[in-house]
Amino acid sequence: MLLSQTKEREYRFKLALRMALPIFALILAFIFHTLISNYTTLEISFYIEAVLLLLVSIYFIFFLIYKGFDVKITDSVTKTFSREYLYQYLQKEIKQKKEYTLILISIDNLNDINTLYGLKNGDKVLKYVVDWITEYLKKEGIENFPIGHIKGGDFIIGLDGAKDRYSTLLELICLKSNDLNVDDIEIKISGAMTDTSYSKDLNYLIENLFDLQNKNKNMKYKEEESINPNELELLVIDAIENKNLLIMSQAVYNNKNDAVFRECYIKLKGQNKKIIHPKTYLKVINKLGLGVSFDLMVLEEILKNCQYRENIYAINVLPTSLRNDKFLSKTKELLKEYSDKKIMFVLSEMQYYSYISRYNSIIKSLKAFGVLIAIDRLGSLHTSFLYLRELNIDVVRFDTYYSNKEKLFHNRNIIDGFTVMAHEKGVKTWIKNIEDKEVYTVAKEMKIDYLEGKYLLEIETVVN
Repeated sequence: MLLSQTKEREYRFKLALRMALPIFALILAFIFHTLISNYTTLEISFYIEAVLLLLVSIYFIFFLIYKGFDVKITDSVTKTFSREYLYQYLQKEIKQKKEYTLILISIDNLNDINTLYGLKNGDKVLKYVVDWITEYLKKEGIENFPIGHIKGGDFIIGLDGAKDRYSTLLELICLKSNDLNVDDIEIKISGAMTDTSYSKDLNYLIENLFDLQNKNKNMKYKEEESINPNELELLVIDAIENKNLLIMSQAVYNNKNDAVFRECYIKLKGQNKKIIHPKTYLKVINKLGLGVSFDLMVLEEILKNCQYRENIYAINVLPTSLRNDKFLSKTKELLKEYSDKKIMFVLSEMQYYSYISRYNSIIKSLKAFGVLIAIDRLGSLHTSFLYLRELNIDVVRFDTYYSNKEKLFHNRNIIDGFTVMAHEKGVKTWIKNIEDKEVYTVAKEMKIDYLEGKYLLEIETVVN
């Protein structure tokens, strides 16, 4: 819903009046009631006070009207609703409507546009896309719908009814957007859609939109049974509090076919015997601020329960946990208690942590307890390359993108280059998800140090 400046002023004026008029009416009612009931005994001071009260209330009304113009209803660039106001509007709609659909439309390359063409052109693209979407929906007979600017290049549209009514519409928007250009600037658009059958909570609906969009961009995700977000949070909290974990492990081999350490995998077990996978529970853990507690619990349970000849266990932990004082202190206590076992922390981070000297200091303190450090997703995340270059690590693991036979063959020179770089720094290389003999043979020929996958050994259950 795009608002003109005149309509926006009218809306703010009406909003202010709705707030002020009841107070003014109450004051008038009080004065008239007093006059009618006690007019024969009233002193002159009452009339003076009544006039002053009326003047103050009139001043208050004008003050609210003035402040009403400061209320941020629309985004200054796109003239769509601001995020704060859109959320208020959508919450009311969701509460009133039996079925309601939210559509996320994103300009995926907005950051590139801002960098290459400047912020002014980026703003022009934002406005153009909003106008284009609005006109397209009008042509489809959809008018008077709320649309708001959430962040960056992301917009959310609210539509009455279930999402089944609009699935084709969203597909056509994304398809037709392939030809969008503004002054020869290419625009890349993606979208996602959810409705109130998923949840009646607006925050959960918006989170689900972004999750769906990420899954659409990465089609390797498999569809899982949808769990109500409220139920999911309770399941995750209960599993953590009661340590209901499914711990599995898989041996990792060196180039001479010797098992040298084991990677541990964690799944949560819900009360209803649902198995909750990492890509589902990690988002909840991060949202609830349980990352440190979860990583410490996993570490302790693995140290308690894992008994293998290799006796070195690779565990995925959050980099933020590794840099947390509570996590470090408790980890060192556990490593002293289970001094017969050795741990490798596997780290993966989207955003680069720039305080490298502190990071290396933390790693050094952990290495004093025999901890090994591995960086994951080399060849995919730029942070992994930077950490290979700057951190005192022991192992780098290639992104699973390269575990595919065709991808490994096609990108062999890239893997060779990373391997040489790692070896020159005294860092071992590791590839996982090896599922056939061809990939295994090529990985060995490329002198990758550590190999893991079903072709070598199936995943085993440690704690069920």
